[in-house]
Amino acid sequence: MIVLDARNWEPPRPFEEVMSALCGLQPGERIRLIVGREPLPLYNVLERNGYAWFTMVRDDGAFEVDICERVVVGDD
Repeated sequence: MIVLDARNWEPPRPFEEVMSALCGLQPGERIRLIVGREPLPLYNVLERNGYAWFTMVRDDGAFEVDICERVVVGDD
C-alpha cells in the first residue's frame, strides 16, 4: 500500500501526488490518501479513469481515502 499523508499539504499537491502514485500503481495495489478535507474533485477524476475508492472520516476529523483499480465482474 502506498500511503500519502497530505494533511499538511497545500492544494494542488495532494491531487498531484495521487496522480503520480496512480501512474506507478501495480495490479492489486492501493493508495491510501489521508487529507484534511474531503477531496471531492478527485472522485470525478478517479471515476473517469477506472478507479474505485472508499472514504472514511477518521477520529481526528481527517479523511482517509483508499484508492484501487476498479474490478469489473464479467457477464458470465
